[in-house]
Amino acid sequence: MNRREHLAALLAMAAVLLPTGQLQALEARMEELVPEYGLIGQMMAQPGQRAALVAILSEGTGSMPGNMGYLIGEDSVNADAIWIVELWESKEAHAASLKLPAVQDAIKRGRPLIAGFGTRAEFKPVAKTGA
Repeated sequence: MNRREHLAALLAMAAVLLPTGQLQALEARMEELVPEYGLIGQMMAQPGQRAALVAILSEGTGSMPGNMGYLIGEDSVNADAIWIVELWESKEAHAASLKLPAVQDAIKRGRPLIAGFGTRAEFKPVAKTGA
């Protein structure tokens, strides 16, 4: 998948999750910058706790230095699963985010709601090659 296809898929997911103003801001920012590091992963919540887990994981994501995109989507097959897509300026920026007090707090509060993890992949987004 090339960068344009990747961005189109990411923005389609964002269109479902974000209000219009936030989606337009994300589109503009994604076209300007090319992230150097990305993650996508599946997380399973304890039965019936998906919404609570999403709420915790969504808090404070706009204030993570170096984060260019953080999307949480509900799995369409498994009622307890979510997918998280993260785009970062660098792998180091992601690692630094895990030390932020707000992120540490979210991990602490979210951990009891997590039943397990599914597929996880790290990737390097590719540069834009065409219009």
